[in-house]
Amino acid sequence: MDIRSVGVVGAGQMGNGIAHVMALAGYEVLLNDLDKETLDAALERIARNMDRQVRGGKVSEQDKEAALARIKTTLELTDLGRCDLIIEAATEREEIKQKIFDTLLPHLKPETILTSNTSSISITRLASRTDRPERFMGFHFMNPVPVMQLVELIRGIATDEATFQACKAVVDRLGKTAASAEDFPAFIVNRILMPMINEAVYTLYEGVGSVQSIDQSMKLGANHPMGPLELADFIGLDTCLAIMNVLHDGLADTKYRPCPLLTKYVEAGWLGRKTKRGFYDYRGETPVPTR
Repeated sequence: MDIRSVGVVGAGQMGNGIAHVMALAGYEVLLNDLDKETLDAALERIARNMDRQVRGGKVSEQDKEAALARIKTTLELTDLGRCDLIIEAATEREEIKQKIFDTLLPHLKPETILTSNTSSISITRLASRTDRPERFMGFHFMNPVPVMQLVELIRGIATDEATFQACKAVVDRLGKTAASAEDFPAFIVNRILMPMINEAVYTLYEGVGSVQSIDQSMKLGANHPMGPLELADFIGLDTCLAIMNVLHDGLADTKYRPCPLLTKYVEAGWLGRKTKRGFYDYRGETPVPTR
């Protein structure tokens, strides 16, 4: 099908990034969230990020203005039903995602494709609760969306070829690269990345190294652009824990057991950059390790 309009559920870090790249690629975007303040903040952030692209010579001022004009917002989830493609980018909790799809279903066009930006939850299971499992798939962007080049496309067991090709065409139009992943816990990127982050937390928990020495070792010893604990703070420790729990529950292997220290930080509400404290304290001018 010819996709011209895209509905995005959730205006947080991932959702506003998805709206940003979709609008720049020429799609009409309808961005939804629960409160007006979040939507207003998302539009401001999109404008700031596009301004940065203009200053860097990657986007023209004219293209930026045209893209911003393509983004509309709504507090009513059901308004997204008229879109050709819907990308759910809400909190990484299955019951919330299922409630969103349940609410949307009566208002969808017959040809609308439903997708989830989930980083780990079963696409087959999410799709099975809808009336269109053949037109449902995983559409997993990397963070930050405007910068990262990869999109994981995950087929559920019932996803048909036309849906896959339509979503791949969208990724191509965005100028990004699609990686096709099978529907197993955490797919490709997080199946590999999250156990590494979890092992870094175990290394800290067991006193093998400090926050600073662990991150410095991986940056200088393995040429990683960010240390694993710094990266965990950037992703959000609650998201890291949720993905590790999906891996542990879904694969029943003790090597995916979340580190107790990761759980403790999440229980404390120290979720990383978004709460100003995680493995680093971000309340001052420069981040300071918390252990």
